Amino acid sequence: MKKRVVLKEVIKGGKKALPFYLFTLLLLCGCQQANDGKFHVEGVVKGEQYEGKRIFIVPLYGKKTAEYVDSMEIKDGKFHFTKDSMQMYQILLDYHFRMGIQPLIVVGEPGTIQVSIDSVSHAVGTPQNDSLEQWKVRTEMHNRELGKMRKYIADLTKQGDTVQAKYIAQRADSFHLVYKTYTRRLAKNLEGQTLGDFLKNLYPLTYKRKYPDGRTVTINADTNEEVPE
Repeated sequence: MKKRVVLKEVIKGGKKALPFYLFTLLLLCGCQQANDGKFHVEGVVKGEQYEGKRIFIVPLYGKKTAEYVDSMEIKDGKFHFTKDSMQMYQILLDYHFRMGIQPLIVVGEPGTIQVSIDSVSHAVGTPQNDSLEQWKVRTEMHNRELGKMRKYIADLTKQGDTVQAKYIAQRADSFHLVYKTYTRRLAKNLEGQTLGDFLKNLYPLTYKRKYPDGRTVTINADTNEEVPE
């Protein structure tokens, strides 16, 4: 009986009371979803041509069988996924329709991320995915500039200007080292987290080299010189 009275009072409250009631209800639902310990993806896809097409969320590492891969049809330009497993994922359109669309890597962690799939895709909304988005923007800028430098080096080499080509190559190496240092620092700040492990594996400080005589030595990944034991 009390529930009916409350509902009746809300309706009688007119246009002002109903929106506030709905807003409170939506807020409560949002909090429950964000705190349920699961990973939620709320996504949009730009382009009417993708309506009704399938989109997939695929583990970045490990098995990619039907048991581990989820998919759904894009409806009204939107899609959503919920996952229990906290790991790295890729969000991909059906391979028939991926031309011109950027695949997106996301971090599975409790909470909700907002995803936009387009020629340049984005994901924000949880701490690790916000950090991943910042790293992604920096990486894209780095790759563009490094690509320009390498093309310039190739052009200089064709022209026979080896001195200038060597100078630009040294600048390119320094530029790339700054980026690797940035990535390693971010990995260190996120140590023990899913994104930290992903970034750490991209640019290890050292690697192992095995010689024909059977010796295995440690090599500095930046200088390619042997590290004294």
